[in-house]
Formats: sequence, structure tokens, C-alpha cells
Amino acid sequence: MVNSGIGAEDQSPPIPAVLLFGPTGVGKSDILLRLFPGRGEIISADSMQVYRGMDVGTAKPDPALRAVLPHHLLDIRDPWQGYSVGEFVADADRLAAEIVGRGLLPVVSGGTAFYFKNLLLGLPATPPSLPRVREQLRAELAERGPLSLHAELAGVDPMAAERISAKDAYRILRALEVVRITGLPLSQFTLPSAVREGFRFLVIGLERERSELYRRIDVRVDRMFERGLVGEVRKLLAAGCSFEDPGMKGIGYHELAGRIDGTAKDLEEARELIKRNSRRYAKRQITFFRSLPLARWYHAEDEAGIREAVAHFVDEIGLSLTVSMR
Repeated sequence: MVNSGIGAEDQSPPIPAVLLFGPTGVGKSDILLRLFPGRGEIISADSMQVYRGMDVGTAKPDPALRAVLPHHLLDIRDPWQGYSVGEFVADADRLAAEIVGRGLLPVVSGGTAFYFKNLLLGLPATPPSLPRVREQLRAELAERGPLSLHAELAGVDPMAAERISAKDAYRILRALEVVRITGLPLSQFTLPSAVREGFRFLVIGLERERSELYRRIDVRVDRMFERGLVGEVRKLLAAGCSFEDPGMKGIGYHELAGRIDGTAKDLEEARELIKRNSRRYAKRQITFFRSLPLARWYHAEDEAGIREAVAHFVDEIGLSLTVSMR
């Protein structure tokens, strides 16, 4: 799977795809709505928007936007289910080919930086899962619990244990599985350094001045509360979700743990924590995105510049769109 992609084996023409990313709150949805209706379809690269019932806290595109601009990889998992980067890359590969087959432009957009990195460079050459090893680990998880397995991981792969939460059973099991299959720590399996074959990428990063970005994040969080974030979380809990579920660990949800049924002061503390954590997350996103190859950076309000870059890309690859980009 490393450094390979659609078309790499059969010499088919490369699959074109626009990758459009930026930190939370930068204004990705606005650009998508202005540029791509009738021209493209969106492949969501957001690790939280995959979850059903989590609409307000993930700022999921509303039905009106999705009616004029199709979005994929939304609402494909329940909050207690995992969704790995490997699954994302496989789904994005398949969807990109299908979208091009409809004569439209695949646009991968979101804020989950490691999704973009693995889509661009491919996945590490880790071994496939072995059912007997995975079943043994699941039995140990049921008997010993995630904290014990995390401690075991720290002994054989301290770098992976440092990156993986002691509550993230899915990733703990995978890291231990790799060690047991190969005898090597997961941290020794690194990403390729070259962009994958089989694709033609246009990579666009959106940016804003830091103080303006932070102001937009604060406004966005306030709107989430106005639109019913607290009610959404209560509904998820009533449906059997837990704050330990993968989906409920995201910013906007885990800050409400222990506060959801508290006082108005508790909820206000949660609001301020969400703002703070969102700003910190945006800072990390910017640093990570700056490391991605091929990226061209535009101010989020530079619609003309972005439109011109996409139009030039479409002309270069010879894709005939129903509606011109110009």
C-alpha cells in the first residue's frame, strides 16, 4: 500500500484530486460553497464528522449545503466505533475514482491533518491484521482492561504509548498486534517520503491572521451552544453513548464530561474550555499542515486566487467539467 495509488499498477491515467485544508474555523465551507457546486464532490477529511448524531459539535455541513454540493464520508460510523486512517485512505481512493468517473472533480476537504498526510504519501508498511492475534488481544482487553495493555505497550514501544491515550483501546490493540506479529515496535514503521503514484494532486492550504482565526473560533463555539450542543450531547448519552467512546473524545464533547448536568457555571466553564482547546488545536493543525508537500497557501478570502489555481489545474489534467471554473 505504500506509495501506491489508483492507477499505479494498470498504468491508468492519474486520478486528479484537489486537497483543500486549513485549521478549524478558517472558512473551508465558504470556499467549497462558492467554488465547487456543479463542478465537484467533497470527500470529507474530518475524523469527527464521520459520526452519526454528532452534527452541532463537529460543525457538520448542513442539509442545504449538502443538497447543492454532495459530501462523502459523513455519518458513516456510530460514536462508539473506530475509523482508522487506513480506512479513510481506502475510502478516499475509491470515492475519488467514482467522482472522476462522473465527470466531476474530487475535492478532499477538512482539518484532520494526518488524513491528508497519509493520502498524499501513503500508509506505513505495517503488516495486515491477523485474526488469531487480534482475537487474543481482545480477550486480554476484556480480562485485563485498557490500562494494563497500555502499560504493556509502554514496555515494548514507549514512543507509541506516549502518542496513544491509555483509554484508546482500538489503537492500543493495533500497536500491540504489530509488535506481536513482527517483533518490531509500531514506531519503527514510518511514512514514505515521496508523494503517492496514481494521483495528480492540487494541494491548497487556507490561512488567516492568527488573531482573526481565534476570534472566528470563539464565535463558532458560541454558535454551537446556541444551536443546541448541550442538547445534542444529552441525546447521545441517552442513546447509550459514553464519554469514553471514540467519537465523544473530540473537542466540543469531552469538555462536557462531568459538566453536562451541572450548573450554568459548569456549562460556561465547558464553553471556555472548548474555545481554549479549539485554539490550541488550530495552532497544532497549522504547524502540521505547513509540513505537507506540494501545498500552496492562500488567504481564506482569496476566492479569485484559489479559483484560478483550480481552473489551471483542471485545464492541465484535461478534465471536462459541466460548469467552467473560470
